[in-house]
Amino acid sequence: MTVTERGFLRAGRPHQIISAAIHYFRVHPEMWEDRLLRLRAMGVNTIETYIAWNLHQPTPGRADFTGPADVTRFIRTAARLDLDVIVRPGPYICAEWEFGGLPAWLLAEPGLRLRRTDEGYLAAVDAWFDQLIPVLRPLLASQGGPVIAVQVENEYGSYGHDTPYLDHLRQGLIRRGVDCLLFTADGASDGVLRGGVLPGTLATATFGSHPKESLATLRRHQQDGPLMCSEYWHGWFDHWGEHHHVRDAVEAAADLDWMLAQGASVNIYMGHGGTNFGWWNGANHDETEYQPTCTSYDYDAPVGEAGDLTEKFHAFRTVIERHRGPVPYPVPPAPPRLALQTVRPSGAVALADCLDVLSTPHQRLSPEPMEALGQSLGLIHYRTRIHGPFPDSTLRVHGLADRAQVFLDGEPLGVLERSGPLDALPVSVPEAGAELDLLVENMGRVNYGPWLEDRKGISGGVRIDTQYQFGWEIRPLPLTDLTGLRFGAAEAVEGPAFHRAEVEITDPADGFLALPGWTKGQVWLNGFALGRYWDRGPQRTLYAPAPVWRAGRNDLVILELHGRGDRIEIRDTADLGATG
Repeated sequence: MTVTERGFLRAGRPHQIISAAIHYFRVHPEMWEDRLLRLRAMGVNTIETYIAWNLHQPTPGRADFTGPADVTRFIRTAARLDLDVIVRPGPYICAEWEFGGLPAWLLAEPGLRLRRTDEGYLAAVDAWFDQLIPVLRPLLASQGGPVIAVQVENEYGSYGHDTPYLDHLRQGLIRRGVDCLLFTADGASDGVLRGGVLPGTLATATFGSHPKESLATLRRHQQDGPLMCSEYWHGWFDHWGEHHHVRDAVEAAADLDWMLAQGASVNIYMGHGGTNFGWWNGANHDETEYQPTCTSYDYDAPVGEAGDLTEKFHAFRTVIERHRGPVPYPVPPAPPRLALQTVRPSGAVALADCLDVLSTPHQRLSPEPMEALGQSLGLIHYRTRIHGPFPDSTLRVHGLADRAQVFLDGEPLGVLERSGPLDALPVSVPEAGAELDLLVENMGRVNYGPWLEDRKGISGGVRIDTQYQFGWEIRPLPLTDLTGLRFGAAEAVEGPAFHRAEVEITDPADGFLALPGWTKGQVWLNGFALGRYWDRGPQRTLYAPAPVWRAGRNDLVILELHGRGDRIEIRDTADLGATG
């Protein structure tokens, strides 16, 4: 792929990139081909994916490129389907993904500063690229692979203007053998493009509306070369406590049609959104409020979270055919769905009774954040003994991220949240003293903007009135292995607890789990972490993909942090909440 004054050449012939974004890390590996086939049937000639550093290297050292992290398999699958590939390796990707794809262990390094010419940060990035680029190099177009372009960082102008940092990344890619087209991507505003444009590198723009004005802004900063919208936001993602975002398909298709008619290249973001399985969702933060992203990353995409072909799919296919000619691939049928079924919990065990099974305690003078203890995702438990009396006092937590359930002598005292009205709790401690427990959830590290250095757990201190409390037992709870849990009677447990249920099915297929009456927690199906649920909405069901089910008995484990409902429903359609 080469560039001319006004467009792209592929194999020496004029070429318009019509791409769709899909993230391998948001799709079960056994469904990669299915989703790529659906995108191909929409008419795109290219797919685009980020690479999530934290998925491949959750701890310092050797990176993992197997199983769900087998990016080579994903890209070669696209190649087999005659799709070009655009790769966006960051190291920062945003993507509404936990910490924008950066590994949490970076936050354990004192003084390290992110996304700039910082010695410690660049050393970590270079070590990561030393492992990643040899994996990508055989997949480049020059080596006969499908990768036609690689992005340098991501939307950097929305964060800073350290051009030497961007150039370090670019030179590092080139030095390691990346010889395909390199490009940057930034929001379509003058200030942002000024910070993100890298001289000598193709600049592209990201936007969701006003394509004429947005591409004109890009042209002001790049007088020659192809015009490309590297992220066409035709939909959007959801935060907990908000409405489900959708966009009119006819309007979205009209903007796509206009851009293609101008000869611009476009990457449809998202073509297929997928799911933030497990604990992998990110979060936003404005000047006042922390906003964690939902488990579903459906994005109102043409190919829905569970593979449904939406009205937008058909509208986009019609537009693409108008510019490329008839799509030579048939529209795939709808994926099969499980039959409706309701099951009830058959066992339970309190989280407090599992601490020794799930974690090893650390003794510290003051509370410390997850990262200081080598933890990235999940929950973390803090315990101390308070020496009384403290009558009619106030408990406060400094540096809380993100949500703490507070217990005094095992009894629930209340909930604290990092933003909003829940910032203090009344407490009365008798003269004999009391045991204080705080169960803190990492609800997703900030993935965008100036608040990236988002340490989880408690990074400040806990005080009653003016007195800080010292002498803490801290237990990281990543909850990556639940095999040691021993369940008792289903009705015998109150408060944070694991609940078990069994589901019998004949033929595995896609399904959706609904938990009416449950409050907040995480669900595992046959050991696979489906993600978080929360009655705050908008999302009301969790997607359970076909490869996770098995014929016969299936085991559900639900960590409910408050009070459980009396049933779990298996449904054949998703409920992502009311739109707004």
